[in-house]
Amino acid sequence: MADFEEIIKIRRSIREYEDKEVEDEKIEKILRAGMQAPGSRLGAEPWEFLIIKNKEVLTKIGEIKPRVTNAPVAILLIANIERAFYKTVWQQDMSAAAENMLLEAVNLGLGGLWNGVAPDEERMGKIADIVGLPKDDNLKPFCIITLGYPAEGWENKFMDKFDESRIHYETY
Repeated sequence: MADFEEIIKIRRSIREYEDKEVEDEKIEKILRAGMQAPGSRLGAEPWEFLIIKNKEVLTKIGEIKPRVTNAPVAILLIANIERAFYKTVWQQDMSAAAENMLLEAVNLGLGGLWNGVAPDEERMGKIADIVGLPKDDNLKPFCIITLGYPAEGWENKFMDKFDESRIHYETY
């Protein structure tokens, strides 16, 4: 297991992957990390996850989100609004889960990319149709995380993004 401070520093958006399958054990660890995220209220976490490995499905999604096409695996994060405590801010809970998952991917030697789906209703509807999500106003596709072993030149590496000019104290 890598040092947590190091994981945060080196995590990058990985857009190209080796043609190599991601082990189911690693996918499970990533899902577990997502489910450990803080939610608006204990027991009211809205997340559900759909694992996609089928190349035809990935290609169809790629017509909407091109970076999905060549990933060995993608995970669609779905918000189940019935489980959300605050029905209007479920995106915050889902974002926490997504970031946990991306950090765990780095910890496991993988790369990942957050592909936004929400809040674009048209895009959300198209993705829901492709994956066979039931027609239910309570189930909302949030984002797609692609995962894989980074292709050459796409490794997770440190890039200093610290900018002191963006820090303010007490008042703006």
